[in-house]
Amino acid sequence: MAQAVDDDAVPDAPQYGFFGHPRGLATLFFTELWERVSYYGMRAILLYYMYTAVSKGGLGIPQGTAASLMSIYGSAVFMSGIIGGWIADRLLGSRRSIFIGGSLIMCGHICLAIPTGGLLALYLSMIFIVLGTGLLKPNISNVVGDLYSRRDARRDAGFSIFYMSTNIGAFIAPIVVGALANGYNYHAGFSFAAFGMALALVLYVVLGSWMGTAGTKAHNPITPDERRPIATRLGIGAIVVVLVLGGMVLGGVFTVGWIIDIISLLSIALPVAYFVIMLRSPRTTADERSRVRAYIPLFVGSMFFWMIEEQGSVVLATFAKQRTDLKLGSFDIPPAWFQSINPLAIVLFAPLFALLWTKLGDRQPRTPRKFAAGMFLAGLSYLLMTGPGLINGTSVPASPFWLVGSFVLVIFGELCLSPVGLSATTKLAPVAFASQTMSLWFLSDAAAQGISAQIVPVFDPSTEVAYFAIVGSVVALLGVVMYFVSPLITKRMRDVT
Repeated sequence: MAQAVDDDAVPDAPQYGFFGHPRGLATLFFTELWERVSYYGMRAILLYYMYTAVSKGGLGIPQGTAASLMSIYGSAVFMSGIIGGWIADRLLGSRRSIFIGGSLIMCGHICLAIPTGGLLALYLSMIFIVLGTGLLKPNISNVVGDLYSRRDARRDAGFSIFYMSTNIGAFIAPIVVGALANGYNYHAGFSFAAFGMALALVLYVVLGSWMGTAGTKAHNPITPDERRPIATRLGIGAIVVVLVLGGMVLGGVFTVGWIIDIISLLSIALPVAYFVIMLRSPRTTADERSRVRAYIPLFVGSMFFWMIEEQGSVVLATFAKQRTDLKLGSFDIPPAWFQSINPLAIVLFAPLFALLWTKLGDRQPRTPRKFAAGMFLAGLSYLLMTGPGLINGTSVPASPFWLVGSFVLVIFGELCLSPVGLSATTKLAPVAFASQTMSLWFLSDAAAQGISAQIVPVFDPSTEVAYFAIVGSVVALLGVVMYFVSPLITKRMRDVT
């Protein structure tokens, strides 16, 4: 029997046609899938491209600097979502923002695909992809929500189907792009990423009618009275930025290292500012203020978790290429393929964790305890990686199963922490700041990668065991601390479970 659809859904969006869901979900599913193919395909080989010698088809950037750039790149991508959400809400609407964002991302991949582009093409691609992802990523999820009414019983299932596209794309991308980079060159891999984004845009336009008018209008458009003050503030901000950057260029202090440090600082300053504003706002009630204070340790815990998880494409990617036995008979395993373990593990184990929480019911751990488990497992995944160096030394290629085990452990941690983190963010935020809560959650990942940018340059074979031991121990220990302070956090959460 078909489920009733509430009449506040988008009226001209066909409500069935994709596994019992609105037909427009198919448009967004395949758009997201191919956009993720382009993004994760690029990330799977970008680190190698940056530090590989010019004579071997790379850019010859020092490995430590390349590792920092990878981390700060990810941090900037997550922070850009704040700007992209504002542009969609106040100016363009989600649909136009998605198309413009996708076009910018495609331009970024094309820059990398040009064999003679060099460092200029690299930095241009980063700017294009950061801005494009900021416009596309938060807004495509908003359009998914716009396809349903708030009371539609299919809504949560629709988001689950949509997020499967992310993991499918993230699984396919490293395999295809890694094979192209190994078999031909890095630019062939980047060309496939550009093709993936182009295909996503074609599908988005051709199948756009299936979405009806969902996401076509700005939710909170700028009023005529607001135009002048906003334009003035933006203009002053732009002038200040140009003057500061211009002065630094003329003074000879505008360097890659300086940019890395500034973005790292900004990744920490933004969430701190969010918390200060929420705690000091007169619109925040006493109960809400208590919940915000409860959320702070959860935010810090998630930050340390994501610090390890996101280093999978930096530190573990370096380990895969330089320290892992990649021989499988006569076949050389492309090191980029290890980046497919993460999404594959999510697809395989997410249903099992969902079943576990369902079976436990009221007996399942409270939110802080789940965070503690996630942090401890993340730390354990790095402690596991001390094994190859301790057992055989760092001059002997390690079995690939060490990497597989580490990736799977951190995914177990993610399945404990990430879903409840999203839920806790929306439940604990003050009502007056409800629309900004998801930006705050994503800033925990931005801050994590901002911190990573400062520490990943020290990783190499000579520091390998110490690096994994120290970082893993710190995060695991913080997980233990989180476990024991959970009752205090739960008390401050008041009636939120």
